[in-house]
Amino acid sequence: MAWKPIARTAAEAMPMIEAVEAAGVANMVWYNYRRVPAVSLVKHLVESGRLGKIFHYRAKFLQDWTISPDVPQGGAGTWRLDVEAAGSGVTGDLLAHCLDTAMWINGGISALTAMTETFVKQRKHAETGQVQAVGIDDAAAVLARFANGSLGTFESTRYARGHKAAYTLEINGEKGSLAWDLHDLNRLQFFDHSTQGELRGWTNILVTDGDHPYLGKWWVPGLIIGYEHSFTHQVADFLTGLATGKPAAPTFRDALAANQVCDAIIASGQSGQWVTL
Repeated sequence: MAWKPIARTAAEAMPMIEAVEAAGVANMVWYNYRRVPAVSLVKHLVESGRLGKIFHYRAKFLQDWTISPDVPQGGAGTWRLDVEAAGSGVTGDLLAHCLDTAMWINGGISALTAMTETFVKQRKHAETGQVQAVGIDDAAAVLARFANGSLGTFESTRYARGHKAAYTLEINGEKGSLAWDLHDLNRLQFFDHSTQGELRGWTNILVTDGDHPYLGKWWVPGLIIGYEHSFTHQVADFLTGLATGKPAAPTFRDALAANQVCDAIIASGQSGQWVTL
């Protein structure tokens, strides 16, 4: 198994993909938000046509822990701020999750343009004590086109005061909309346009009972789950894949798509141009 993203760049990921495929080794990348039952339900509802034609997909992932210029880069605790270790900043760390989930639910991204910014230009290195340039992105804003014709907007930052892990997504289609918030991860908001009269409006679905993903396998009906259970579900899916001979997604090759989009965001953020994937 590999943590996400699979590598710092798509080019670095390819030898890993080729190695595991040549060896026939089972492999998986830890995009754990796919295993949140409410998010899995979003995918099912979109694939079943409940929203009809998709028009918009929007997601954001906000944090605030690197605002102080006194936060160092490098070392065991703050390696995410070191470009040599991380490859990128919020693009690979936070947006990679949003992108993987989006493409899993709504299909591939065909083109994008992005803005990226590094707000603190220099930081002390945690190990050497030397002040050096910061090479990662602190914030990113992305406009994207999906292959199915829908539009996407993505935002991530570590400079949003008061937010520790504000990951939200919303999908708008011709027949309705879906919205999910990590801070209330067992709840899914659903707007069904076919509902008439006084009952039309947003419905809160508590994903703890009924025919929901993972229910009846190893999750007890009626009980909520926490963030940590998304990893439990992923391990269970991986082990099930070993037992059945059917690989559990995302494999290394599946995860390559998110790396390719991250590379495009970095390139577009530097050039200001649209990038076709």
